Amino acid sequence: MTSTKPTVFATGQLVTLREKQADDARRDYEWRLDTELAAYDAARPISMSFRAFAATLSDELQSPSMYRRSFAIEDSESGRHIGNVMYYGYDPVRQEAELGITIGDRDYWSRGFGTDAVATMLLYLFRERGLQRVYLHTLSWNHRAQAAFTRAGFRFVRAVHRDGYDFQLMEVHRAEVLGAED
Repeated sequence: MTSTKPTVFATGQLVTLREKQADDARRDYEWRLDTELAAYDAARPISMSFRAFAATLSDELQSPSMYRRSFAIEDSESGRHIGNVMYYGYDPVRQEAELGITIGDRDYWSRGFGTDAVATMLLYLFRERGLQRVYLHTLSWNHRAQAAFTRAGFRFVRAVHRDGYDFQLMEVHRAEVLGAED
């Protein structure tokens, strides 16, 4: 068990984004084993043991990178860990990064938690990290994700074919989210 309460980075209407903890490893591992969830990431389920996975997570927690950071998504009401959201490919010169999200707990699918997590993460990235642009790639057939991203402020840029998959590149700029606050 973790002895200290994790740092909360941002709070939305439905979710809280908090620092990842070693205690999250079991749920993360189960989600990464899930064939359907892996398909949404254009990936295969992981094949490493839980022990190796937990060690990798522990290393990431002990030595965080400024170029990549993952946050746990909690249901604000229950405190339940329901997924993860991250930024990666952070470019400090261009002030941009790519966003990724997984709502691993199926009880929270199609209920607005993904949209709220993305919108909350965008506020964090624009206000706290000073980014000017956030982008993502979503599989062209993942219409539920595209709708959630659109509700959070993203717009379609272009189709992208990469590694045998068809994606939609979507983006949002700081001024589009923060408006006059910027």
